[in-house]
Formats: sequence, C-alpha cells, structure tokens
Amino acid sequence: MKTTTKLHSIKREKRWGTYLTYVVIVLLSAVFIAPLLWILSTSVKPDKQIFSMPPVLIPHPITFNHYIRAFTELPFFLYLRNTLIIVIFSTLGVTISSSLVAFSISRLRWPDRTLVFFILLATIMLPPQVTMIPIFILFRQLGWIDTLLPLIVPFFFGNAFFIFLLRQFFLTLPGELIESARIDGAGNFRIFLQIFVPLSKPAILTVILFSSMWAWNDFMGPLIYLSSEKMKTLALGLASLQSQYGTEWGMLMAAASVMTVPIIILFFFAQRYFIEGIALTGLKG
Repeated sequence: MKTTTKLHSIKREKRWGTYLTYVVIVLLSAVFIAPLLWILSTSVKPDKQIFSMPPVLIPHPITFNHYIRAFTELPFFLYLRNTLIIVIFSTLGVTISSSLVAFSISRLRWPDRTLVFFILLATIMLPPQVTMIPIFILFRQLGWIDTLLPLIVPFFFGNAFFIFLLRQFFLTLPGELIESARIDGAGNFRIFLQIFVPLSKPAILTVILFSSMWAWNDFMGPLIYLSSEKMKTLALGLASLQSQYGTEWGMLMAAASVMTVPIIILFFFAQRYFIEGIALTGLKG
C-alpha cells in the first residue's frame, strides 16, 4: 500500500514538473514572439494608430499601404539582390573553407596543428573593432571599397567559430572510416568529400544556417564598405528610413517584416539539423 502511494506521489510530481516546464516554455515563447507580432501589427496599421494611446493591438482597418510604399518608394529589389549575392557567396565560401580546415586539424597529422588550432580559437576573443581600420585600409588599397568583395572574399578564408564547430563534430566520427578508405586507395580529399561531408550534414547545415543569418542581418559591414545607393543591402535600406527629421515607422515595419520572413522559413526547415548539429558538436574534444 505504501509502495503504491509512493508511486502515485512520484507520478504526480513528474506530472506537475511537466506542467511547470510547459508553462515556462509558453511564457518564454511569448516574450520572444511578442516583438515579431508587434512588427507585423504595426506594418498593417494606419499611421494614426501606430502611436495611439492606449496601444492598438489589432489594427482596424487593416491596410497594406506600407508594404506597397516599401516596394515602390524604395529600390527594394535592388537591395534584395545585393543582399542575396552576399548571403549566397559568403555562405558558400565559409562553409567550404571552414570544413576543409576543420578536417585538416581534426583528422590529418601535421606538425603544430594543435598550436594552429589554439591560435584560431584565440582570434575569436579578438574584438572586430581592433581590426576594423587595418582591414578597411587594406581593402581601400585593393580598390574594393563600395563593392561587394569585402563582404564576400574574407569568408573564403574560413571562420574560427565554424572551424571549431566542425572540428568537434568531425572528432565524433570513427577513425576506422579513414583507415578503411586509405586501404582502398582513397586520398585525403576523397575521404573528406565522400565520407565526412555526407556524415556531417547536421553540422554543415548548422554552419550554413548561422552564416546565412549573419550575412542577411549584417549592418556594420555594409555600413563600412558600401556607400553608393546601388550597392546598399536590405539592412542599410531599412536604416535609411530613419533620419533626424523623422522615421517612416509603417514602411520600416513592413520592410522589416519582409526581411524577417526568409530567416524564419530557413530556420523552420533546418531546425532539426540545427539542433542535432549543436547537440552532437561537443561530445568529443
């Protein structure tokens, strides 16, 4: 009898623990989703309701005039083209280069590879403001200012964080795969391409997701290197709606809503690989 009562008590505690977990998740989700809902609500409000007190949560009437103005009064598709070029090529470059370096450090035997890896990790702690001016001077001497090259080419030389992420994942793969492939006559590049890449899809897709999000939302880089209207990205285009003489809040929220949608869609389809890649990355050091 006592055993049955104790089991019921344990089940009841687990049930309440589950309920509490769900409540915390719902509250945190509401906190994170509230700004997005406010952006969407503001983007379809008439101008007089944007700053009305008390705040109008559900606009009436709903208007899509801000979206129309964002597409017609701004060179939106020009900004979108520039942003997509940066996202596609920078993501491609950082994924290829970082995975190759991570494979070399984790699976190939060469002198001082551990020292090189620690130096790479040390660069993560270096604030970007420290190297901002020297890098700008370098790109100016190369004639790359007001082009997309400074926002693309550096990514073809890898990223320390992504190298660390992929290295940790590569270390979880059994070393016998390399030995078997070498017995069959496969070279290092073939081993990387035909064995490690297919087995590392979660980690590689995590790198793609991270890098594409960073490039899509990047504001500081385009602000430093791009000056002409024809080279601006979406982030700079949104900033142009804010000035000392006023802010087009309706247009700003409409453009921000459109800019947010691709990231949400990308994360929605890649979330399983993203979570799996993060979960498996630190299993072996």
